[in-house]
Amino acid sequence: MFEQLALIGCGLMGGSFALALKKAGLVKRVVGYSKSPSTTERARALGVIDVEAPSALLAVSGADIVLIAVPVAATESTFRAIKHLVTSQMLIMDVGSTKRDVIEAGRRALRDHFGSFVPAHPIAGKEVSGVENADADLYTGRQIILTPTERTLTTQLQKAVAVWTALGCQVQQMSPEQHDASFAAVSHLPHMLAFALMNSITGQSQGADYLSLAGPGFRDFTRIAASDPKVWRDILLANREELQTQVRVFRDSLQAFEQLIAQGDNQALETLIGQASQARAAWTMTSKPTH
Repeated sequence: MFEQLALIGCGLMGGSFALALKKAGLVKRVVGYSKSPSTTERARALGVIDVEAPSALLAVSGADIVLIAVPVAATESTFRAIKHLVTSQMLIMDVGSTKRDVIEAGRRALRDHFGSFVPAHPIAGKEVSGVENADADLYTGRQIILTPTERTLTTQLQKAVAVWTALGCQVQQMSPEQHDASFAAVSHLPHMLAFALMNSITGQSQGADYLSLAGPGFRDFTRIAASDPKVWRDILLANREELQTQVRVFRDSLQAFEQLIAQGDNQALETLIGQASQARAAWTMTSKPTH
């Protein structure tokens, strides 16, 4: 049981975490802060937080657990804003989709208290954002990736594992490098492709007509293109090196299909499609579907 959660960023991810802690009876009070006062007001009106803080620093005052739920590009400035009230007893976590940049931001800003920070990435979300979409069950049955560093305090890591496990998550640990390489392939590249596909269609003179004919397959493939632009701008830039590697791999794969189609090589084309079909049929998720 935690006495007070300091929630920095009262949007979908942070709001859902606060609601989940409340539902599980793991926290007595939630103090929230968002850059936009109207967001914090909505969070309190919806029962996501109990108290509105006028600053990130004052939200952290008296907290024993802190969740940083801001765009990854705002992580370092958030750490700097709260560093004077951070203690070695606090558990500090984030929910960012990239980890190396977030860890370096924490190392620079938190300095002596960097060990209190347990970098976290819950594999959960929706294509809609905002505290009004917060869901106490958002994290239930989902994977949560923790990427502790050599300075992460063992007690804080144990607390982090216990919290996410109590929320019904499947907890994994890996290095920040492994995390960013993996999610460049299975999350960041697919989002970029969905964005690019939508733009390639809508940029054509007959794009609206084409979209009027699209069916369930197109809907499912492009669902994530409706994701928050600012959030995904930051993610794609933060993980640009790993993402560029995956773009090159994908480009080679796409060109292979393009060449076989141009050549009319039906047997080789069927083989490539078959490889993808078999791999997709054999793949199973380790947690329930997410973005």
